[in-house]
Amino acid sequence: MMKKVILLLILLWNIPTILLGQEYAAVITGVVKDKETRHPIAGVEVRVSGKKGVFTDRYGAFTIKAKVGEELVIQHDSFATIFYTIVDAQKIEIFAEDHATVKVPKVSSRSKWGSNAAALAYTENLVAAKKQYKKDASVGIEYITLALEAIEDEDLNAYHKKAVLFETLADIYKYWKQPDLAENNYKISLQHQKNPSVTIKLGEIQVVQKEYGTALQTYAKLSSKTLTTAEQVDFYQGIADCYYGMKVYKKAITNYKKASELSKKNSMASRIILLDSKLAAVLQKQGNVKGAAVYMGNSVKLASKSDKKTAARQRSKAADFYNKNNSYDKEIELRREAIEDIEAITKQESVSEEAIESKEKALTTQVQNYKIGTAYAAQSEYDEAIPYLKESIKEAKSKNDLVVQKDATRKLGELYRAKGELKKAAETFRIYEAIIDKLYIQKEQEITQAARFSRKLSESQNRINSLEKDRALNESRYQLSYTAQQLALDKSLRQRIIIYFLIGLTALLLLAGYLMFRNMKQQRYANYTLELKSLRSQMNPHFIFNALNSVNTFIATNDERAANRYLTDFSLLMRAVLENSEEDFIPLEKEIELLNLYVQLEHFRFQDKFEYTITVDPAIDVSSYMIPPMLLQPYVENAVWHGLRYREDKGMLSIRFDQITGHSISIHIEDNGIGRKKSVALKTKHQKKQNSKGMSNIQKRITILNAMYKDRVDVSISDLNADSSGTKVQLVLNKDR
Repeated sequence: MMKKVILLLILLWNIPTILLGQEYAAVITGVVKDKETRHPIAGVEVRVSGKKGVFTDRYGAFTIKAKVGEELVIQHDSFATIFYTIVDAQKIEIFAEDHATVKVPKVSSRSKWGSNAAALAYTENLVAAKKQYKKDASVGIEYITLALEAIEDEDLNAYHKKAVLFETLADIYKYWKQPDLAENNYKISLQHQKNPSVTIKLGEIQVVQKEYGTALQTYAKLSSKTLTTAEQVDFYQGIADCYYGMKVYKKAITNYKKASELSKKNSMASRIILLDSKLAAVLQKQGNVKGAAVYMGNSVKLASKSDKKTAARQRSKAADFYNKNNSYDKEIELRREAIEDIEAITKQESVSEEAIESKEKALTTQVQNYKIGTAYAAQSEYDEAIPYLKESIKEAKSKNDLVVQKDATRKLGELYRAKGELKKAAETFRIYEAIIDKLYIQKEQEITQAARFSRKLSESQNRINSLEKDRALNESRYQLSYTAQQLALDKSLRQRIIIYFLIGLTALLLLAGYLMFRNMKQQRYANYTLELKSLRSQMNPHFIFNALNSVNTFIATNDERAANRYLTDFSLLMRAVLENSEEDFIPLEKEIELLNLYVQLEHFRFQDKFEYTITVDPAIDVSSYMIPPMLLQPYVENAVWHGLRYREDKGMLSIRFDQITGHSISIHIEDNGIGRKKSVALKTKHQKKQNSKGMSNIQKRITILNAMYKDRVDVSISDLNADSSGTKVQLVLNKDR
């Protein structure tokens, strides 16, 4: 009795499903996989007997309208046709047995091929790769791998063949939206053979990845004069795309126009349509809406004369353009026309709406209806918007387009709420939440599948890279072995003598070069030393002459006590000067002592003309720095004799030693005298004819010492004040490290 009740309940439960399945077509979703590897198979045709079919996407998934009980026919070149009877409307899995991803048998060693067979295998695999990769990336890559294995080491066209193969491999990755792998393989192709079209493709894939600066560098390697017309159009369009991405709109417009002019001259209608759209987008970004509308209108007009798919695509783009400008009436008109074009396309026997959707999601009636509804809603025309949103939801549900279904349902709920129909709004939002849950699951599956797909492609790429590395290693081994054999065969006494002679001659030339260099360096050093001695010998008489002038002044004024005192200090200074006269450098400590003695002497003579200060930074280790002797005295002398002594009131001489870094110090000599310009003006004719011996000697000494000891001293002289009064001398002294 209990069994009968259970059977009756099961029958009652399945009656609605059976009836609905017999009368109405349900949306069936499924996936086709390889039975052995469980990998999805792309490009498989799935159809109901006697009806149009659909193709599986790269994840092996498909969606088709069918009734419960109908038979699905699953066909693909790589396995025998499968017939599957639909039991219920749940998601189904179909497993293909004996799925041969590659028809060409694998050969483990290239040596098994003869040269003709290898060339034939290369060509067949390359053709197969280009034919199959849009259906299944793995199949295309497998063919590329076999073609690469078929290239023989001694093949004179090996570089060209590899360039073609890596270009095709990059095309595969580009088609399956793996831009990083595509970029890498375009570069490898160019390494094997330079090709303008491949360079342009490389630039395009870099633009896709928003590497605009890198893409411009890629395009810069090309000359437009050497390109074909089609390549020139791609070249200028690529450059314009870079500038558009970088928001340099003027340059983008210039290059888009160059590409457009070439397209018009050569009647390239599809390119004109695309370029007019791009120009409209740039002008819109600049705020030139009228100019943008002209270009967009031209593109729609030209597209309407082309095929329905082009017309639908361009009308959809134009509608998006007018939406951004709030021209909703124009947008709605274009979207209705786009719907008519899409419906006309789906009626063609060779094209299904699912095939259109697989590449261009915007070219579907559910998307266009949703956007029409949104346009009406933007104008607060809710009653006109609601039917379009309902139609969009209906179509999206039938095609399992959860994204559009979600957006349209949410918008419909918002409109009900805006109209005050709160019950309908609440119900719609409940449906919306359910769709969100489904979409979350779907997206999670897609992410997992995409990660698996990407990992699979990366593994295939690694295999190709490994193959190339093995080939390069084998070639290197072969070359090394061949070279070793040749050397063993060619060794003879004559060759050894020639080699030894060349080695000896090279050694002699190197030795002669070294000796010449050393001799020149020593000679230059000796010349510098001689010139320094000459300058030092000039410095001492010059200094003594100036000092004796001071003594003469005291005697002339009958100030014998002052003269005696001056001579006593002067003798101390002269002894120190003579002790250091043969040295290139002396410790800074000694130079400061000499400077103190000299300034005391000058102050003794010109007490009414200036005061002075000498300050040394406590952080400076004065014994560790070396300075040319009598380096500072001429600058101090210049400050006293040509600046301070001409002042009417008492001036100030400041000498300061400051630490800059652990290896350098600065020396500041500042006076508030009359300045360099007034000093020159006060000189007599006789003085103007004579150059300052001390200053010129110092400059020559610094030049020579810096040449000998690598920039030990740096000097700069400037006016102290803005009115050219006063003088500032700054010396930077570097420690010998």
